[in-house]
Amino acid sequence: MTTTQHKIGSGFTAHSTAEEVLNGIDLSGKLALVTGGYSGLGLETTRALANAGAQVLVPARRPADAKAALTGISGTEVGELDLADLGSVETFARRFLGTGRSIDLLIANAGIMAAPERRVGPGWESHFAINHLGHHALVNRLWPALTASGGARVVTVSSAGHHDSPMRWDDVQFERGYDRWLAYGQAKTANVLFAVHLDALGAEHGVRAFSLHPGAILTPLQRHLRQEEMVGLGWIDEHGNQADPSFKSPQQGAATQVWAATSPLLDGLGGLYCEDCDVAEIAIEEGGPLTGVRPYAIDADEAARLWQLSADLTGVPRA
Repeated sequence: MTTTQHKIGSGFTAHSTAEEVLNGIDLSGKLALVTGGYSGLGLETTRALANAGAQVLVPARRPADAKAALTGISGTEVGELDLADLGSVETFARRFLGTGRSIDLLIANAGIMAAPERRVGPGWESHFAINHLGHHALVNRLWPALTASGGARVVTVSSAGHHDSPMRWDDVQFERGYDRWLAYGQAKTANVLFAVHLDALGAEHGVRAFSLHPGAILTPLQRHLRQEEMVGLGWIDEHGNQADPSFKSPQQGAATQVWAATSPLLDGLGGLYCEDCDVAEIAIEEGGPLTGVRPYAIDADEAARLWQLSADLTGVPRA
C-alpha cells in the first residue's frame, strides 16, 4: 500500500540525530550498502548503521581513502565503484552477486553539487550521470540481491534543491547552455522520481523505496563552491565558520536517511519523499519556502518516463 504524501507524526524532529532515530532498533544480521558512505553524511550514516549492528558495505571510487575514513568503525567493508563509469557499476554488481549475499538496505547517498560543467560516459552531464544514472544502473544490477532479502528498502538522497528544476525533457544533458544549479536541481528531482517508480515496480517483490531531503549541512559536498560564495549565501562567515543557525550537524543530517531506511513506521509504505525524519508535505506554492516536495517530483507519469529514459541511456533494463 502507498499512502498520500503527508506527515505521519514520527516523533522525531529536524534536530534528531541518526543515533537517536536508531534507538531500540537492532540491525544485527542486516546488510546495508551506502554509496558515498565514507565522507560527510554518508560517513555518519555508515557509523550509525554499523553501531546498530548492521554490516555496512561502502562502495568507493577511492577504496584506500574509504578504508582510512572507516578506521575504527567495526562491521564495515569497502568495494570499488565509480558511479560515473557504467563498466565499474557492472563489475561491482557482478562481484557482489557472486557472493550470494542479499541486501536489506541500500542508501544511494553519493553525489555532487554545483560542479563545473563536465561530461562523463558518452557525453552525459555529470550531475545527472553520477547522482542519478549511476544509481539507476547500480540498483537494477543488484536487483536479485534486493529481492532476495524479503523486505529491502532503497533510499535515494535527494535535496530541497529539486525545487530549482523539474526534468528538462527538451535538454536533459544541458547541451544548449549549462547552469550548475539547474543541473543539480534536475538531478535531485530525478532522485525523487527514481524512488517513486522503483517503489511502484518493487512493492510486489518486497522492495520499497523512499527519497529525502537531509537538510542543509556543511560537508565536503560544497567542495565546488568558493568561500566568498558561501559567505554571500549566508552559510558561513568570513572565517569559514557556520553562520546559518538552521544548518544541521552531520549527525542530524544523516538522521532522515537512516530513519527512512529503518523506521517501522514506514512498513508497508513507499514512494514517499521525507524530510526532518518524517514524511514531507507537498509543496504547492511555487517560489515559497524550500520545504516539502514539488508535485512534479512525485508524478507517476514523470517517474515512468524518467525510468524508460534511464534504461535506454544506461542499457540496464528495468527491474
